[in-house]
Amino acid sequence: MNVAAKRMQPSERKDMQGLLLTAYGGLPEASFLLLSIRDRAAAAAWLAAAPITCGDIRDASKVLQLALTAAGMRALGVPEAIIAGFSAEFVAGMAEEDGRSRRLGDLEANAPARWRWGYRSVPHVLAALYAEKGGLAAWRQRIADDRFAAGFEIIDELPTSDMGPKEPFGFTDGISQPRLDWDHGPRDAAALAEYGNLIAAGEFVLGYRNEYGFYTDRPVLDAGLPGAAGLPAAEDAAAKRDLGRNGTYLVFRELHQDVRAFWRFFSSLPGDGRAVAEACIGRRIDGTPLVPTTGSIRGIAAKAVAVNGFTYEGDPSGLACPIGAHVRRANPRTGDMPGGRQTWLGRFIRTLGLGPADLQQDLVAASRFHRILRRGREFGSYLPREEAVKPEAPDPRAGLHFICLNANIARQFEFVQNAWLASAKFAGLSGESDPVIGNRLPDPAGEATDAFTMPQPNGIARRVAAIPQFVTVAGGAYFFLPGVSALRFLAACGSAG
Repeated sequence: MNVAAKRMQPSERKDMQGLLLTAYGGLPEASFLLLSIRDRAAAAAWLAAAPITCGDIRDASKVLQLALTAAGMRALGVPEAIIAGFSAEFVAGMAEEDGRSRRLGDLEANAPARWRWGYRSVPHVLAALYAEKGGLAAWRQRIADDRFAAGFEIIDELPTSDMGPKEPFGFTDGISQPRLDWDHGPRDAAALAEYGNLIAAGEFVLGYRNEYGFYTDRPVLDAGLPGAAGLPAAEDAAAKRDLGRNGTYLVFRELHQDVRAFWRFFSSLPGDGRAVAEACIGRRIDGTPLVPTTGSIRGIAAKAVAVNGFTYEGDPSGLACPIGAHVRRANPRTGDMPGGRQTWLGRFIRTLGLGPADLQQDLVAASRFHRILRRGREFGSYLPREEAVKPEAPDPRAGLHFICLNANIARQFEFVQNAWLASAKFAGLSGESDPVIGNRLPDPAGEATDAFTMPQPNGIARRVAAIPQFVTVAGGAYFFLPGVSALRFLAACGSAG
């Protein structure tokens, strides 16, 4: 546990679902239940008594986390006036076809109309179950009891796999995560060495100050509203009660990864195909960055610095790590100035994305304002690279249940997905979207986006063309992961109906 997290008040920790504080990496078994409310009163009664694992519980052997969609809130009987207080993206949903699909790259093979769930079959509730090895089956049986069955229908159950530190393509994953700064105070030396990895808690948790020094919009209710007295007070409106506090937005996308196509394509390239694949990712297979790390910090932050203590300032042309590499797109590490309390002028400058000199462009200028907490799990069978290239290799049907937490869906998840990952114009590039997760469709002007550029020391860049689509979206939704008191309030809306 990092030092900054210890400053959080015990009462706040107890009111949070634990997923905000940990990915439960010590619990290798997990399953995600997508639920539809079949009986409002029965569902409300179960939600009110559900054995949620809170942030104050350490060393849990089994965990339950619950989140609701806007459709789920309506099915539960939550008044529309309260739902309207949540973000427009959450209320509209991920499968909204009026522009959102194009912004997210959800077209053609990724189109919501082709999804297994999240379009025609929109879940009301997500029940995320985690357990120690050998314990998931019993835990699921205990959760999905008769009272549960009276209130919910299981639309789908999404199993997971324990691939250790690797993701299905074989790269070490999960090594670059922000640390939450609950005080939003000055950054210490270790945090600076991690280049902006200490981020204001309000970027991920509603009801707290974000990196701009403000509070993200969320439902703030009159204290006299029935049931509102049990909610935390709003920091920015002391007479109001905060339905969002200690909660967050949970983005869930089911991503299928074509492991065979990935390694067969790179093995077909002239020269070292593995090196080209690593260039596309931006890290070596073992997770080592392609640019040098700081390596000068000792103690508690040393391990994090070994994989996160680097910037791209010494590699402006992308000779070590190509500018269009996946990890460079996902977190450009540019403009990550020390945060903390600032004057109104300082906040205004940061809001504009301005700051230190030599920033290539505003879209890549302020990485710290677009960070997310990743909580995903792999699924399917792991197929090693050496086996994937064989003609007789079976299809492992593997992928990632992508889960991320953020307080502002538009500024965080959707910005990263649209401006950095899907954009064929990222940082001045042309004709190439993300080489790993891009959909390879022409841009609105009809230009191809299926290339990848690798600058060379001699000045003549190597350009890899006709890269296939390796990742396909099969489902998705926006959820609200409420604080415990907020979940009880929402459940009370159902029981009142």
